[in-house]
This record gives sequence, C-alpha cells and structure tokens, in this order.
Amino acid sequence: MSTTGQTEWAYSLAESLLAEPLPRRWRHSVGVAERARSIAPILGADADLLEAAAVLHDIGYSPDLAKTGFHPLDGARYLRDVAGADERVIRLVAHHSCAWMEAEARGLRDELEAEFPREHPHLTDALCYCDMNTTPHGGPTNPVDRVNEIAGRYGPDSLIGTFIRRAEPEILASTARVLERVAAVKRQPM
Repeated sequence: MSTTGQTEWAYSLAESLLAEPLPRRWRHSVGVAERARSIAPILGADADLLEAAAVLHDIGYSPDLAKTGFHPLDGARYLRDVAGADERVIRLVAHHSCAWMEAEARGLRDELEAEFPREHPHLTDALCYCDMNTTPHGGPTNPVDRVNEIAGRYGPDSLIGTFIRRAEPEILASTARVLERVAAVKRQPM
C-alpha cells in the first residue's frame, strides 16, 4: 500500500470506528491529523506515516475494540490482529503520548513493550506534540492547557489524572523538541 493510500485507509478506518459512537473523539483524531500535516516539513518521508498514526491513535476507545480499557494497547492490537496495518503505524499508536507511563500505572507496561517495540523517538515526539496540541473537539491548544484539561476531566486523583501529571514534563520536552526541529527547518535557506 502506498503511503498516500495508507493515509486514506487510516482516515476511513478511524471514521468507521469513532465517528458514530464517539463523535468528539473522532473530531479530536481529525484535529491531531491536521497537526501532523502542519509539521510535515520536519518528517520528510515519514509525513504520511505520522498522519495515518495520528488519525488512528485513539481508535482503542471504540466500544468495539476496548478490551483491556487501555486504549493504546487495544488500538494497536486491533491494527495488528484485525486491520493488518503498517507495523510502524501500530507501534506509534501503541506508544503515543507517553503511553508507557499509563501502562505502568495499569500494570500493563511489560505487555505493551513486549508486544510493541517503540518507534523512532522523533516520530513518537511528533505524535505526542500533535495529540497534546489538540483539544478534545479537534481545535488547536497548547500542552499545558491540554494536560490541565485531561487532569480536570478525569480528576486529579484518578489513574489518568495522576498519569498525565507524571507525564507532563516528558510531554513538554517532546513538544519542545518538535518545535526546535520546526524552527530549524524554517531557518534553512530556500
């Protein structure tokens, strides 16, 4: 499958799994994919790969896929076992936005890492940047407001609230690394 074909396939699959049962989650996923397109200049040949992973990153929330209750793992397993997705897309979905920290809190870190090796750090940074710069409704935001929104939605003492606060320094570092790469590309002479 061509990379462009992979991206079209990813949008179609994500829409079929999210649009009707979870319309807000679908709008968020489309927004994350829009952020991925906005940083395409730093991604080179991996731009379409990241856009595909961005639109698919939250499919594990779909009621049809939710098995463990840990959406990165549920989504990655579906992409591997049912959808036959590209291995790199699967790994990005499995490890998006510091998923290893949430997996650890859920007692699933060994399972996650045994099944799905991490993708290249520049791509995991890029997907984290896209996710954490997108509101639940798909609009642009910044990672500090996004972390606060997540902690507020789930509650500060919940598993998700605790995880997102623990992950915040890495989320901010990922965003900074992406912004440094974007700035470096903009500084290059035409």
